[in-house]
Amino acid sequence: MKLAIISRQRNCYSTRRLVESAKARDHDVEVLDTLQFSIDLAEGNPQLFYQSQRLGEFDAIIPRIAASITRFGTAVVRQFEQMDVFCANSSHGIANSRDKLRALQILSRHQIGMPQTTFVRNRTDVLPAIERIGGAPVVIKLLEGAQGVGVILAESEKVAEAIIETMQSTRQNVLVQKFVVESRGQDIRAFVVGDRVVAAMRRIATGNEFRSNVHRGGRTEAVDLTPKEERTAVRAAQIMGLRVAGVDMLESHHGPQIMEVNSSPGLEGIERCTQLDIAGAIIDYLAAQVDFPEIDIRQRLTVSQGYGVTEIHVPEGSEFVGKSIDESGLLEQDINVLTLYRGTTVIPNPRLKRRLETGDRMLCFGKLESMRSMIPAKTQRQPTVQELDSDGEMRCPRRFAA
Repeated sequence: MKLAIISRQRNCYSTRRLVESAKARDHDVEVLDTLQFSIDLAEGNPQLFYQSQRLGEFDAIIPRIAASITRFGTAVVRQFEQMDVFCANSSHGIANSRDKLRALQILSRHQIGMPQTTFVRNRTDVLPAIERIGGAPVVIKLLEGAQGVGVILAESEKVAEAIIETMQSTRQNVLVQKFVVESRGQDIRAFVVGDRVVAAMRRIATGNEFRSNVHRGGRTEAVDLTPKEERTAVRAAQIMGLRVAGVDMLESHHGPQIMEVNSSPGLEGIERCTQLDIAGAIIDYLAAQVDFPEIDIRQRLTVSQGYGVTEIHVPEGSEFVGKSIDESGLLEQDINVLTLYRGTTVIPNPRLKRRLETGDRMLCFGKLESMRSMIPAKTQRQPTVQELDSDGEMRCPRRFAA
C-alpha cells in the first residue's frame, strides 16, 4: 500500500508513530505538508499538485488536519476523495467535527446520549435557555475551543449570564451545556478505528479542576468499556462520518453522554496509557479498506433520474407490520432496503425474510414516485415562523434527492 499522511507536523509523536507502523508493515509511506498542495479542477480530471509537481498515485491517506487550517485541509481531502483515494476520514466528517454546535446538531437527530445543550445569541434568551436544560450548574464552551481552553463551569445562573454576556461582547460564540455532576472531573476517551474501539482511557482531573484534559494536568488510566459505551462511541464516529476518531464521553446515571468527536485524535497519551499499538491498528485497517473508496451517494445519484434515497417509517397500524421485506411489495415497486433501523440497532443489508415491526425505519433506494406515497404528510406539525416564506406561504422541504 502506498500511503500519505497529510500533516504539518512531521516530527510530532502521532505522525512519527504512523510512519513507523506503516514501514514496519512494509508499506510505502510519505508525510505531505497540508499547505504545500495545489488543487486543479478540470472537466473529468480532478488533480492535485504538491510543491508545484503533479502528485503521484496513492492508495490511501491519513488526514491530520490542524484546526487552524480546517477549510483548506478539508478541500485537500475532498480532492483526494474525487480522485478515488481512500481517506481515513472524510472531508465532511472533519468539517462536522470541528464545529461543536454543528456536531451536536448532527448527533441530536439520533438516539445517542449527549448532555442537554443550548445555543443562544440574545442576552434575554440566556436565563430561559438555562432553565430549559435544567438550570445551573452549567458548562459554557467556546465553539472553537480545544484541549479544555474556553470551557468554564458556572455554578449559578447569574454567573453563567455574566460569563456569556462577556464572551458575546468579544464576538465569541458559546454553547451552554447541563453539567453532569456525577462525572465531575473525569471523562472517557474511546479511540475508534473502523467499526470498533481499539483502546480507551479514563481522564481524571487533579485538585479542584473540573476539566480532565491531559494538557491541563489530568492523569489517565486504561479502562474497559461496557458494551453500551463501545456501541455509543462507534455510532458517534459513524454518524459524524469518521473512520478514525477520538470520542469523548461522560459517565452519567443515564448512560454514556457524548461530549465531542475528534477527527485528529492524538496517539501519545492513549498509547502510553494503554500500552497498545493504536498506530498499527490504524494502518492495518487502511490496508484492509483501500479497495473501498469513498462514494458520495448524493453525487452519484444525480445521474439516476427518477431514483433516490429516502427513509420509510413503519408506524403503528402500517400495512408493513408483521410482513417480511419480500412480502411487503417493495421489491415489486423497484425499492430496495439498504439498512433497517430498529430502536438503537442498525441492521445493514437486511435479509428479505426479516419481518418488519412497529417503529422500524428503512433506508431505501428506489423509484421516487413509488416511495413518495409511502411517506405520510406531517399533519401533526403546524407551520412555525421559520417555516413561512416572505409571502406567508408554508415552505415545503425537499424529501428526495435524485
